Amino acid sequence: QGGQMMERIKGVRKKLSQELGFLVQPVHIRDNLELSPNAYRILLMGVPVGEAEVRPELELAINPGRVFGTLQGIATKDPAFGLDAVWIEPSQRENAQAMGYTVVDASTVVATHLSQLIQDHAHELLGHEEVQQLLDILAKSAPKLVEDLIPGKLSLAAVLKLLQNLLEERVPIRDIRTIAESLAEHAPRSQDPGALTAATRTALGRSIVQHINGIGLEVQVITLDPSLEQILQTSIQAVSEGGAGIEPGLAERMHRSLAETVQRQEAAGQSAILLVTPPIRPWLAKLVRHSIPGLHVLAYNEIPD
Repeated sequence: QGGQMMERIKGVRKKLSQELGFLVQPVHIRDNLELSPNAYRILLMGVPVGEAEVRPELELAINPGRVFGTLQGIATKDPAFGLDAVWIEPSQRENAQAMGYTVVDASTVVATHLSQLIQDHAHELLGHEEVQQLLDILAKSAPKLVEDLIPGKLSLAAVLKLLQNLLEERVPIRDIRTIAESLAEHAPRSQDPGALTAATRTALGRSIVQHINGIGLEVQVITLDPSLEQILQTSIQAVSEGGAGIEPGLAERMHRSLAETVQRQEAAGQSAILLVTPPIRPWLAKLVRHSIPGLHVLAYNEIPD
C-alpha cells in the first residue's frame, strides 16, 4: 500500500497547507527495522510525536460515541483521537456502518493521525522562512502595509511569535492581511505578544467562530458563573503581581466540570465553546489546551456582531 499511502500523505499536506495558511514542509517516509512490521512512528524535527500499529489486511471501525451493537474483531484505540475502535474484516464494513461505526482503511488511519499531529504542532512547523514567504505574497497586493509593519513597527521574530500563538490555539493564519493590519494598528501601543495576540484574535473573530461553528447564525456556548469569573480574574491579577495563584482544589473542580460539559456537548453533536471575559481567556485556554482538546475558549469580544 506504499503508493496509496504516499498519495494520502500528499493530500494531507496540500489540504493542511490551505487550511492553516502556510506551506507545510514535505513529509518523508523511510523504513525502520526497529519497529514491528505493522507499526509506524511519526517524527517532528527528528523527535517522535506519535506512533501506533495498523493492520493493512483489515479495516478500522471507530466508535464516534454513539453506536448500536458490538463487533467481532481486535479491540484497539483510534491513534488520532483515542476513540474506541475495532479492527474488522472488510466484509463487515457495511454491517459496522449500519451500527454507527466510522470505517476506514489502514492508510486512512495513518493519514488521519499524521493530519492531527501536524495541526497539533503547526506552531512548531512555522519558522522565519515561512513567515517571510507569507509577507512576500502579501506585499504584492499591499506593499505599503508590509513596508510599514516590518521593520518599522515589529521585527520578523515578533510577527513569527504572534503567528505561532495563533496556530497553537488552532487559529488558521490564512487571512494574513487582517493579521498584518491588526498588528500595524496595535503594535505602536504595545509590543507584548499576549496583548498583540488578543487584539489579532478579536480582528479575526468572524473567521474563528466560523472555523468552529460553520455559517450558523447561532452559537451554543458554555459560560462560567459570574462570581467564579471574578475569582479567576482576581487570582490571575495577583499572580501577575507576584502573589498567590488560584486555589488548586478550585482549579481541579472547574476542570472536571468543564470536561464533563464538553463530553455532553460532543455527544449531542455540538461544538464546545467556553465564552469568558477577555482577561481570563488566555489562562483558561492554556489550562485546557491539551487536557480538554475539544474545548474552544473564546472571549466575549471575539464573537462578531
